Amino acid sequence: MTSPSTPSVKSDDVIVLLGRVALGAIFVKSGLQKLMALSAFAASLASRGVPQSSMLAVIGATVEFVGGIMIVTGFRARPASLLMILFVIVATGISHRYWEYADTAARRAQESQFFKNLSILGGFLLLYVCGPGRFSLDTLLRRRTDDAPQ
Repeated sequence: MTSPSTPSVKSDDVIVLLGRVALGAIFVKSGLQKLMALSAFAASLASRGVPQSSMLAVIGATVEFVGGIMIVTGFRARPASLLMILFVIVATGISHRYWEYADTAARRAQESQFFKNLSILGGFLLLYVCGPGRFSLDTLLRRRTDDAPQ
């Protein structure tokens, strides 16, 4: 029997699922938007001084979209977490260099985005350590493998 202050395993499983969905949703949405407008995304990268922006736009948008789906579904969640950590570090370094802004309002906006991304990195680190939880494709696929006749 659990005490009122201790969540049951079932509620923990739901909370991990909700956390994964919340963490991955922004990447699915943003990645899909970039894939649907690759030339605009490539131009944005080029304006920030990124070389080979057309090729890197395809790679970045694909990683963002597919990585987000992997996080939401809990498919290969630990490797996906590492991939998304790398993605967020690179994206933050390209797009949210708040220290370069002279305008106070723009600087504050970019500083908020920078620290939002730092928080997202924390979420991916936790997901990597804790795993995707019971309600994930990783767990479903592991059960099928464990239940397969040998």
